Amino acid sequence: MTLKENDNQAEGKKKIKIAQTKARKKIDWFDIVNYIIFTIIALIIIVPIWKVLVDSFNQVGVYQFKLFPTKFTLDGYRVIIETKQLYRPFLNSFITTIAGTLFGLAVATLGGYVLSQEELPGRAALAYFLLFTMIFSGGMIPEYLVMKKLHLVNSMWILVVKHAVNVYNIILMKNFFEGIPKSLHEAARIDGCSTMGIFFKIVLPLSKAALASVGLMYAVTVWNDYSTVKIYITDPTQVNFQYKLRNMIMDGDTPTTSYDVSQTTLFNAGIVSAILPFMILYPFLQQYFVQGVNIGAVKE
Repeated sequence: MTLKENDNQAEGKKKIKIAQTKARKKIDWFDIVNYIIFTIIALIIIVPIWKVLVDSFNQVGVYQFKLFPTKFTLDGYRVIIETKQLYRPFLNSFITTIAGTLFGLAVATLGGYVLSQEELPGRAALAYFLLFTMIFSGGMIPEYLVMKKLHLVNSMWILVVKHAVNVYNIILMKNFFEGIPKSLHEAARIDGCSTMGIFFKIVLPLSKAALASVGLMYAVTVWNDYSTVKIYITDPTQVNFQYKLRNMIMDGDTPTTSYDVSQTTLFNAGIVSAILPFMILYPFLQQYFVQGVNIGAVKE
């Protein structure tokens, strides 16, 4: 290599370093502003959660924000755990959440798979019909009459059936299925696989991220449903955990206990107890959930 070539190479590296330095200076301000904005957003989200958590362990009921409990206690959680009236509602919530998630996933995956088939007659009309239901509802009275005809009034199974047909989740699954390469479908058909065989053997094994994301949304919806129980269920043996816990705390329907616990402490302990199952579950699904939030965001 000649001296001139060495000089040219060194000059080129120098220019690249200068360009990279300028680029870093331009990006630095964007990164700083970005970090500040997202730090503020994170604090807005974390501070209320931290207050609820601290107050649930604080024996002295306070309205001010405290970083740590003034007087630590577990009595709020002891009252909730030892209240036998919550056992049946908790079991109802557990059963309906599992059943509602599985049934909802079955409807969403099958519906999304059908809508993803380009050769389906009337595919566009069916998709527009489903989208129409996202904008316009039949109303509370017609819905109540339908549930009554289905014998779901005063039954905890209404929580399973009512949330199963979720058009938003069906569209999410449809978009995900459309992103699976058509070559896989064609190869399976050449090997003699049927349409449903492709669904169970090819599509579902590739859909873990979508199933985790949609399944988590179904589970949260069924677990947190209070209004449906309030409207449709009057039988105390059929209510869910959220409904019973709300009545116990907000309406003062708490059992007499030997624990010295304030209503504020019990209220916050109830909130933490209600969200605790998903606080435990989410870390195990986070990997798939992060992947699933981008469903349908990119089209090839």
